[in-house]
Amino acid sequence: MSLLYRSGSIDISPVSFFNLISYRGRCQVKLDLTRGKGLCYSYRTQNARGEKGQMGAITDVPGIRVGHASNVNAMTGCTVVLCEEGAVGGVEIRGSASGTRQLDALYPVHVVQQVHAVLLTGGSSFGLDAAGGVMRYLEEKGKGFDVGVTRVPIVPAAVIFDLSIGDKQVRPDAAMAYQACSHASSEVVEEGSVGVGTGATVGKLFGQERACKGGVGTASLKGKAGVVVGALVAVNALGDVVDEKTGEILVGLRDEKGIGFVSTTELLRQGVWQGRFGQPYRGNTTIGVIATNVALTREDAIKVAQMTHNGLARVISPINTTFDGDIVFALSLGQHAGDVNHVGALAEAAVMEAVKRAIMKADGFGIIPAYRDLKDRTESP
Repeated sequence: MSLLYRSGSIDISPVSFFNLISYRGRCQVKLDLTRGKGLCYSYRTQNARGEKGQMGAITDVPGIRVGHASNVNAMTGCTVVLCEEGAVGGVEIRGSASGTRQLDALYPVHVVQQVHAVLLTGGSSFGLDAAGGVMRYLEEKGKGFDVGVTRVPIVPAAVIFDLSIGDKQVRPDAAMAYQACSHASSEVVEEGSVGVGTGATVGKLFGQERACKGGVGTASLKGKAGVVVGALVAVNALGDVVDEKTGEILVGLRDEKGIGFVSTTELLRQGVWQGRFGQPYRGNTTIGVIATNVALTREDAIKVAQMTHNGLARVISPINTTFDGDIVFALSLGQHAGDVNHVGALAEAAVMEAVKRAIMKADGFGIIPAYRDLKDRTESP
């Protein structure tokens, strides 16, 4: 295994699924040889789109830090959104195949008023164990809900299904999530096939054979009177990612030649799913986090999460199917004044941008076509 440092990047070669992959930005690499599963990468966030302070990531919301950890050999990973000093949270589930942990702390009747992190992880329900690593990290720092004898970190979590693209025996665990926390940063977040987006795919009506690479993306918007709203989303949908203005499929279900696209929604309208192919592909979910510097109640945060789903529905088609586990978390940090509807409208726009960035930054690792691969093919003479 050789590590070549070049112009601030790390080129790693060889890895079993691909010959050469180059990651932009600062990247800390940890050998994970004890489990015989190759490499585990922990990414420090990198200011990829300008100097710090320029809008463009969920970390533009003060008090938010993000960290990724990835196992590229196993094609899985996790992403943690830290709000260590506490944030008012809300959640909205629209898909019918979700996998979650500790969501009760996000509902109005719960005694706990704040959460301290949100974990987005691969590994399906197995990956929920990784939340223990986030709790351990926060406990060591004295963060959490004060119960007198100690502080208990409140860490809601949600999963994507990525077991079919890599090594199904390897899932994010507490050690991986702890590593993601250790390298979390308030700078602009690494995007694409990293963290929870490592094994994400889209357009899976006919399985992985005609799917495209998904990923994780982020964006933020500045609203009226200093309001800031940021989004981070992991795109692992059954459906296609589309341009909300033109309806063009950006990535999704590929045609039989593997270059063009076929509309998943149109096929469902024709009854193709049930009429010809039986059971659908059971490995989908889009999960995301919205954060804002506006002071919101828990009911407000839930409303923001609900409004954010409208943005997902504009860029992912279809969405909220019986085999998607679509979830949006919303976090309120700070005491900035602002209207909940203003925040919700900004969140809708931010999540649309984050979804598109997730797939445009994705890398297929030579296993499955990504946006950049298909774009290069269609533009070639």
